[in-house]
Amino acid sequence: QVQLVESGGGLVQPGGSLRLSCAASGFRLDHYAIGWFRQAPGKMREGVSCISSSDGSTYYADSVKGRFTISRDNAKNTVVYLQMDSLKPEDTAVYYCLTLLRCSGNYMGPHFGSWGQGTQVTVSS
Repeated sequence: QVQLVESGGGLVQPGGSLRLSCAASGFRLDHYAIGWFRQAPGKMREGVSCISSSDGSTYYADSVKGRFTISRDNAKNTVVYLQMDSLKPEDTAVYYCLTLLRCSGNYMGPHFGSWGQGTQVTVSS
């Protein structure tokens, strides 16, 4: 079973940046489409971004477009990153990564696998 571990969260001031990592152990992530999700207190989990396994296509939710960048570590093939810039208080949430059935430029497909612990991102002054 594919198991992913998220890291890189923390406390940052509005306008700041963080880079989250999604790491796999024992298998290659380039074989999978990977998505980042987040869940804020009292809200439903939402899809934030994804990257395809085939052509590197990426998708971003409107709320993060232009501020977040998803990428793969092509040297390691076991890590996917989410670079988060110009952070806002509304970005505060627990962030998770998970495998997807599909990702394209305008579509974030269904997820599969088990949710990990996530990593907390808090944007506050």
